[in-house]
Amino acid sequence: MALPLSYNVRNVVVRWKVTVLAIGGIALVVAVLVVLMAMASGFRTALGATGSTQNGIIVQSGSNSELTSFFSREDRNQVESDPRIAKGKDGLPLTSPEIVIVASLKRRTDGAPTNVTVRGVTPRAFEVRTGIAITRGRAFTSGLNEIIVGERIAGRIVGLDVGQKIKIQKREWEVVGWFTAEGGAFESEIWGDFDVMGPAFLRGGGQNSLTVRLADPGVVADFDRDLKANPQMQLHLLQERQYYSDQAGPVSTALLVLAGFVSVVMGIGAVFGAVNTMNAIVASRTREIGTLRALGFSRASILTAFLVESMLLALAGGALGCLLSFTMNGYQAATAQATFSEIAFAFKVTGANVVTGIVFALAMGFLGGLIPAFRAARLPIVTALREG
Repeated sequence: MALPLSYNVRNVVVRWKVTVLAIGGIALVVAVLVVLMAMASGFRTALGATGSTQNGIIVQSGSNSELTSFFSREDRNQVESDPRIAKGKDGLPLTSPEIVIVASLKRRTDGAPTNVTVRGVTPRAFEVRTGIAITRGRAFTSGLNEIIVGERIAGRIVGLDVGQKIKIQKREWEVVGWFTAEGGAFESEIWGDFDVMGPAFLRGGGQNSLTVRLADPGVVADFDRDLKANPQMQLHLLQERQYYSDQAGPVSTALLVLAGFVSVVMGIGAVFGAVNTMNAIVASRTREIGTLRALGFSRASILTAFLVESMLLALAGGALGCLLSFTMNGYQAATAQATFSEIAFAFKVTGANVVTGIVFALAMGFLGGLIPAFRAARLPIVTALREG
């Protein structure tokens, strides 16, 4: 004969002080786990939202980022003649040659130096790339030392307000606008004119990458194979969004490993806390356990009842921890990417994060309640009645 669920619920409510302590411990562990996973999710989302699935990005073979890639203008001209590249209204290929450097600038919060990606683009970049919108000021003027700044990084770095001037690579640049990029990593960059930045940053005569709008996004693999088959050009093509998403791999993995390590360490402590809590509950209910056994409830019923009670506490703690984690949803932070430059992003609590937190809480509840439940089930009826 099984004990009704109402029995467990009543016991949890009656012993509310112990219940609050148990729920609080589990909630803290779950909140930390979900927040750390939200950090990894936000970083991955920022890079995963960068670029377009209609575009390909061409970099030097063997490079692990745009920063370590560079190829000549002649190679670019040869690529741009490929008929698989879409044409603009003017009949010219929709391509965006770009140079990329990393500049050391000061953070607003503490004045400490941090790396920021600076990208030289042509006016064509705003046609090749979708979703770039000027939100304050205006776009830079070709031929001038003007820059526009992604909104996420503008709020983190000193001297990037519209109208201010800032030194980058010993050259002074005027901030003339801020822009957004649909939440992508470009919002953590500074953009200026390709033809001005190239000579200024000693990148003349070539580019770090070439972004191309494809007439058919399905030709990426064939296009890439043809590029690699040309011994005169050591180039590699990837879908643009996939390329930037891959940049998140090592960092997001490290963040998830950190989340797992911290949560396991804290979880072990929470399990021991649950064991102590449930042991105390068993010790205070020995007469009750003896009475239940005398009424005909089996050892399996007692074992199940105490496990259910522990799992109820864990479920409540997990739910509370997930709710607490939502206070960090959208929190702005920054970390380094593959180019060692700062990328700003927002914490993102996903459904998968919440499910993982609840499952982790239930696992802690099960492990924490298992030993005390066995102890309760093994109590002899006479001994339980006498000890009570």
